[in-house]
Amino acid sequence: MSTLWKEFSKGLWHDLPPFKLVLGLCPTLAVTKTAYNGFGMGMAVIFVLALSNMLISMLRGIIPSKVRIACFIVVAASLVVCVELLMQAYAYPLYQQLGIFVPLIVVNCIILGRAEAFASKNPVLLSVADGLGMGMGFTLSLTFLGSLRELFGYGTWFGMHVMGGWFKPFGFMVEAPGAFVCLGVLLAGMNALTNWQRKTKGLEAVEGPVHDCKTCGMCAVKPRM
Repeated sequence: MSTLWKEFSKGLWHDLPPFKLVLGLCPTLAVTKTAYNGFGMGMAVIFVLALSNMLISMLRGIIPSKVRIACFIVVAASLVVCVELLMQAYAYPLYQQLGIFVPLIVVNCIILGRAEAFASKNPVLLSVADGLGMGMGFTLSLTFLGSLRELFGYGTWFGMHVMGGWFKPFGFMVEAPGAFVCLGVLLAGMNALTNWQRKTKGLEAVEGPVHDCKTCGMCAVKPRM
């Protein structure tokens, strides 16, 4: 049980995709004008990531190594089609807001990265825990970033007016430059917090996102012939 929790919880903080691993920045910047959009995109990624990890882990023994990436993409693409159909049926306004970024989940580096680095080498339960943790971390990140941009850009949160009549919306926050500025501030804050935590433990501070072979495993992957 402790191993399952370790694989699940790493995606919630230590390996937080956008802010620690700096992965999946394209949808992070593009769809976070509102908290609702960020949450919706995150839920779609959870669905695809958890199920793709599960299926790839189940099939890892029969997937030919030379075409494994193509097989991973086929699995992810099939799940993304399911997500599109579900969103069109039950959340069509959200589907229209997210637009092209829903089908682009297929090539999201988080999906393919976890498939190659983790799901193709580990049992089903651990792979599902990894996918759920990474997906939930991604969802929380997008929802938080979307909340900040919506709050200061529109004066609302999940469509509800939470700022008083004195507040004048800062339109810059819901434009493309505002996304970059807001993300940069959050990345700087995460780095500062990480360095503070390391200093309290007597470790040397580091610059930039904290990720290495122990966090993602990608640099330890050997080419398969």
